[in-house]
Amino acid sequence: MSEIVTHAKLRLVAVPGLDRPAALITLDNGLDHTKPNTFGPGGLTSLSQAIDEAHAAQPSFIAVTGKPYIFCVGADLTGFSAMTSREQVVQIGRLGHATFAKLRESSVPTFAFVNGAAMGGGLEVALHCHYRTLSTGAAALALPEVSLGLIPGWGGSQVLPNLIGIVPAAQVVVQNPLMMNKMLKPKQAFEMGVADALLEPADFLERSLEWAAGVVNGTVTVNRAEVDRSEMWDAVVGFARGELDKRLHGAVPAASKALDLLLLAKNGVTAEGIETEIQALADLAVTPELRSGLYAFDLVQRRAKRPAGAPDKSLARKITKVGVVGAGLMASQLALLFAKRLEVPVVLTDLDQARVDKGVGYVHAEIDKAVSKGRMSVGTAAKLRGLVSGSVDKTVFADADLVIEAVFEELSVKKAVWAELEQIVKPETVLATNTSSLSVTAMAADLAHPERVVGFHFFNPVAMMPLLEIVRGEATDDATLATAFAVGRQLKKSCVLVKDAPAFVVNRILTRFLGEIWNAVDAGTPLKTADRALDPLGLPMRPMALLALVGPAVAAHVGGTLHEAFPDRFSASPNLVAIAKSGLPLLVDERLNPEVEALLVQGDAPLTGEQVREKALAALAQEIRLMLDEGVVAEAADIDLCMILGAGWPFHLGGITPYLDRAGVSEAVTGRRFA
Repeated sequence: MSEIVTHAKLRLVAVPGLDRPAALITLDNGLDHTKPNTFGPGGLTSLSQAIDEAHAAQPSFIAVTGKPYIFCVGADLTGFSAMTSREQVVQIGRLGHATFAKLRESSVPTFAFVNGAAMGGGLEVALHCHYRTLSTGAAALALPEVSLGLIPGWGGSQVLPNLIGIVPAAQVVVQNPLMMNKMLKPKQAFEMGVADALLEPADFLERSLEWAAGVVNGTVTVNRAEVDRSEMWDAVVGFARGELDKRLHGAVPAASKALDLLLLAKNGVTAEGIETEIQALADLAVTPELRSGLYAFDLVQRRAKRPAGAPDKSLARKITKVGVVGAGLMASQLALLFAKRLEVPVVLTDLDQARVDKGVGYVHAEIDKAVSKGRMSVGTAAKLRGLVSGSVDKTVFADADLVIEAVFEELSVKKAVWAELEQIVKPETVLATNTSSLSVTAMAADLAHPERVVGFHFFNPVAMMPLLEIVRGEATDDATLATAFAVGRQLKKSCVLVKDAPAFVVNRILTRFLGEIWNAVDAGTPLKTADRALDPLGLPMRPMALLALVGPAVAAHVGGTLHEAFPDRFSASPNLVAIAKSGLPLLVDERLNPEVEALLVQGDAPLTGEQVREKALAALAQEIRLMLDEGVVAEAADIDLCMILGAGWPFHLGGITPYLDRAGVSEAVTGRRFA
């Protein structure tokens, strides 16, 4: 694919308070904000020439900014993935460094006016400037390279720690990318010292020029904290390395390389550090981890935004009020999310006033917490509190456009809720169930209007987990489904259409996967051996930590549902059932609870860790093939997307189906690859 060149457009602007004009370079690829600026060879060459021309004009200062809403989101990944040799990567690394160094080493003051999203090489070009202003409206700030299997390759690993210190630099370069590519908020970036001034978006360019003029003429003083270069630097990197090894067990080479580079940056931005960074970039660019990371990135950035099978959005109904049946923890989380994102009245109901009050109280407490942490204004908080209310009388749902239930996971209970509600709500009201494993079709079977029932499978914690599985029952009509997708988008979730099949996608795969772990334990494998069997994959959690998060009771319930549906593949582990009934925590201080281990009743046929891993991966390959044959999702890519966003399947492994293909498991188990 040919590069969409981001042109660096130079103009000289008069700035009050300065004798000479400023040179303003605007990065612009000629497309709207949905196609962000990126850097390829053409874009870097254009910027290099613009900087040279700016210097020739002898300006008072040089500033780089972006087109509306976008500064620059880094390297052109389509071009990067097309590179076939290590030397090509070295060349692009050198070109980026040579270009950005013109800003860092300039005798004329240089500024970055970060007006919008700045990621990867986009943030790096800003870091090379002497000073930075940042818009409070900048939507995404990050150095995400490690999540892709790379390292910041245009100076980020060297310049950033020398600007803000090793602790926050390690967070931005290593920790955040491995936490589902967590972004920095503008206020957080400013407090870290990434930017020198935080300005409002409405008049951002004018205020930035004014601020820069103040720096140049001496009326504005920029104060930065001194960087601690003591032995603490080495200790931080050493600690991070230990934590990384505990979590990923050496499965992410990019993270280890990034820590090596951060350690090297202790002596400042040096020729050695820059050259080492370029060579590390080239080493990583030819690894399978990069191809995996780019595939995963493409899924999250593109497929998640265009869900396969979603009906025409023009069919979606307008939502002006939401009802939530139940006031427990899940229901309260849903109420808060709907109020925040849809900004419409949300009303909870439950069996008695005490439960209702507790649910509404939870929502108000979370709003107060957001205010105390500076994440929400007092005005917004007051508005949200006014939107969320509770009642013991379900007739409050009479004018609701959408009602979602979050009651006990029992089919008869959910059917009774819908039977009662159908007598109250409007004929076109969408009825959504938050079931994690039950049949949406069966739930709607006795209703007069089953076509308006749809599954909304959220993941816990609701506010943080980006995936929403939207379940189409046999009777669900297009208008209901279109409304579900429209609401999912408003909730800022990545939606995947799934068939009404037992446990849908993520829970079905995880239950089969955990089932193999418990089969091994039941057979006699020590719990610790079974728990560590998957370590070489570098998964974000070991099986027992995942089970502790989900809850043994929930896992046993979903496992029971799937055992009834597919008894030949899903066993009901007596040990898991016993643990669920005991109520004992699986982990104590992140270690296996000895009391839980004492409950185990095991056979005399233990497996090795390698055997457990082989069986678990084989089970995954078999189950995914069956799901695709059943049409649970449109394509294998949807299963990959669900596992990345709903189960934290690591970017460095790419999607789960490409991994099983690469490892040879798909063909060995099913006789063919997924792709």
